[in-house]
Amino acid sequence: MVSGTFSLDGATFDVDNNIWVVGDDAECVVIDAPHDVDAILAVVGGRQVKAILCTHAHDDHVRVAPALREAVNDGQGAPILLHPDDRPLWELTHTDHLWDVDLADGFTIDVGGTTLQVRHTPGHAPGAVCLYAADLGCVFTGDTLFQGGPGATGRSYSDADQIRASIRSRLFSLPDETVVHTGHGDDTTIGAERVALDG
Repeated sequence: MVSGTFSLDGATFDVDNNIWVVGDDAECVVIDAPHDVDAILAVVGGRQVKAILCTHAHDDHVRVAPALREAVNDGQGAPILLHPDDRPLWELTHTDHLWDVDLADGFTIDVGGTTLQVRHTPGHAPGAVCLYAADLGCVFTGDTLFQGGPGATGRSYSDADQIRASIRSRLFSLPDETVVHTGHGDDTTIGAERVALDG
């Protein structure tokens, strides 16, 4: 977890972000790159970073992605992956750096014996995605689903009805025991959030 700020629509807030590093002793991927390159590198250690996966392009999830891209793998770099629908948000933070690979629904990333499957879950942001690891029994939801319900939709490029539809169609199809690793705050499960949202 790292601390910093989130800014959008002329307002700035203090936030604590979860960064998830998934892999084995030799290789990994980094999920989101919010505030602090050195903190991420400390978790990565000497592992090969296959990719930097962005769950969406709010500044508190991508702020240091270009710097991290250049810092990993002994300076050889790693690709940044983002859903292209989030380009307007990305460009609010990065006007002269693009990401490298477009994410799409169903896209898979293999790392350390695990496969992460992309599930496009628009609502919090147009290009928001979740990353499902079936063999690990977990899903990394960014800001789409938290302990206690859907992510915020009160700002530009967000839609409350859309995020609920995304959660019901793309996440509630997962087993109830699936652990939800969120972009902020504590873990939860699909079953607990299904009850919270749908009763």
